[in-house]
Amino acid sequence: MQVQVNGETMELPEGATVAALVEKMALAGKRLAVEVNEDIVPRSQHTEFALSNGDRVEVVHAIGGG
Repeated sequence: MQVQVNGETMELPEGATVAALVEKMALAGKRLAVEVNEDIVPRSQHTEFALSNGDRVEVVHAIGGG
């Protein structure tokens, strides 16, 4: 299936979860926010939230600074 991730098309297996996407992007364990179709997906739901073909996903990771 294809999803839009931060404006770019990405190919994922059917039924891929937000957690699988985060892992594929090498962002596992980092502080980030994920939005699917303009709705925030809480970190507690990343392993069970299945993506669908055509979903629009925004992944924003926090960068520390001062």
